[in-house]
Amino acid sequence: MSNAQRYFFTIRFLPKEANLELLTGRCISVLHGYVSRHDIASLGVSFPAWSETSIGNAVAFVHSDTSILNELKQQSYFQDMQDCGYFKVSEVETVPVDCPEVRFKRNQAIAKMFVGEARRRLKRLEKRAIARGEAFEPSKNTEPRDIDVFHRIAMNSQSTKQDYILHIQKVAGEKQYAPLFNSYGFATNKLLNGTVPDLSFLTDNV
Repeated sequence: MSNAQRYFFTIRFLPKEANLELLTGRCISVLHGYVSRHDIASLGVSFPAWSETSIGNAVAFVHSDTSILNELKQQSYFQDMQDCGYFKVSEVETVPVDCPEVRFKRNQAIAKMFVGEARRRLKRLEKRAIARGEAFEPSKNTEPRDIDVFHRIAMNSQSTKQDYILHIQKVAGEKQYAPLFNSYGFATNKLLNGTVPDLSFLTDNV
């Protein structure tokens, strides 16, 4: 299963001053809705133009079934944005055999490391300590830690109407793993370790 032939299509954001986090989030939301409605597994996301400073102006969707990808690319948001000249949607193409593997993973631990999250977490820990009648002594692991490069994707929940952030990191994959992804198309820190092709060779011509 892990070495099945895969296919992909890319969406490139054409505006020069585009909000990449927001447009990427819109695309991931379309994927999330499509996957949830049709109960589709193993649909992965790759970022061909990812760099240390930016998530890039392109997103790619990867799967072993071309019919699924062709149906996904026909979703109205993608077509409307292409008709308006904001997106360029590619044809479905075959992943090259010699393509390196990468893992784009959602790291939920990153959110806990920001000041607001860290402060709320310390407050919760302090309340628990007081409730137990103990002195509150923040442990060393509550200090800020160095983390590898990550990028944010701005999301909005259709059910709760709340905004939230996906924190995504890129990790090199030593081989092609089975396509185990969450409903956003990403690997996770623990349970889901699917890989996708590194499509950075497309950067000049997506």
